[in-house]
Amino acid sequence: MRWFQLKIPPAIQLVIAAGLMWGLAELTPDLGLDRGLRTWLYRGLTVLGGLVVVRGWWDFRRARTTVDPTRPHKASSLVVTGAYRFSRNPMYLGFLLLLTGWAAFLDNAYSLAALPLIVLSLTQLQIRPEEDALQSRFGSDWEDYARRVRRWI
Repeated sequence: MRWFQLKIPPAIQLVIAAGLMWGLAELTPDLGLDRGLRTWLYRGLTVLGGLVVVRGWWDFRRARTTVDPTRPHKASSLVVTGAYRFSRNPMYLGFLLLLTGWAAFLDNAYSLAALPLIVLSLTQLQIRPEEDALQSRFGSDWEDYARRVRRWI
């Protein structure tokens, strides 16, 4: 699994996960949620997830540091403001909200059950290697930040 670390950008993982969730939904029965509730959940989670992703991206741009998830060692500053006060990974949290909205749209329990696997994938393939790079680059500043702010929420 180590070979895959930092090789599959999170946006690609998002697309792969969405496709797998769709495939599961096609092969298994629906939950039978009320259409109005599904629509409300889908739209709300999609908008919220999109806003969280954009805010995280904006915080990186404002700090003038790299947004490239495959090169965390190139970070020029440790972003600890904005959305990063609440989560060390708001962009990935936003992706998870988008996928949760997608699962609501699909109305499928197996798609919902896939979400913890997506969290595991992002954590193992992306977040932990990023954290190692940030620890190496920023030392005690990173350690202080990691103690104060949770990985997801």
